[in-house]
Amino acid sequence: MATTTKAKKKTVRLASGLKRARQNVKLNAHNTSLRSKFRTVIKNVQKAVLSGDKDKAAELYKSAQGVIDSVADKGLFHKNKAARHKSRLSAKVKALSAVASA
Repeated sequence: MATTTKAKKKTVRLASGLKRARQNVKLNAHNTSLRSKFRTVIKNVQKAVLSGDKDKAAELYKSAQGVIDSVADKGLFHKNKAARHKSRLSAKVKALSAVASA
């Protein structure tokens, strides 16, 4: 027998397992969209910082804070990870406004 064949995924037979499998598909799709939204808001702030637009960067950062917090509250990421992202983005935005005022 060849060991190179791909392992087949077992199908669930119990009703509770079938329901769980159905729910996992829906939850996975929801988590994927939240994760995508999280990454997008972070990229938007970073792009604004790179372009040097301090007003836009500050505005995007304010909206990003809410998204980052909500994703952490839902348990998709650890709260410390959310805090780390917010801290780093905040530092970039503050550095941009410091450079602009100097």
